[in-house]
Amino acid sequence: LGILAARHLQRLQRVILGYLELPDGPGEEARLAMLDTLRCTIEHTWPRMPCRMPVLLRALLRLLWDVGTERGAVPEPVRAALLHGATQCLVLLDRCCQGQVKVLLEGVQRSCEEPRVQECLRKVQEST
Repeated sequence: LGILAARHLQRLQRVILGYLELPDGPGEEARLAMLDTLRCTIEHTWPRMPCRMPVLLRALLRLLWDVGTERGAVPEPVRAALLHGATQCLVLLDRCCQGQVKVLLEGVQRSCEEPRVQECLRKVQEST
């Protein structure tokens, strides 16, 4: 749909965030697909992202935390793919919002003690 996706952004955002909230098994196929969908949505509807940034940032940070701290059924390659996808989305969101995401993540990065999450946040901070 390209930029025409902006017409359906409210509904699309609800669907994406709903899928990102819940784990869907060891393969995490739905979450990985939703991160890819979110990435494409951000790329094509970038003019609308600044007003959506607080909700998307909260959901992506929650996903990073859940995946980074979870000990269990998710294999390491899948965990790495989820963290990478969320990091990519954060970088794109930051670009759309003229660096506002980096500013907001500074405080989070200082207070976070989980190494995997810190690494993802560092990548966002270092992106150009």
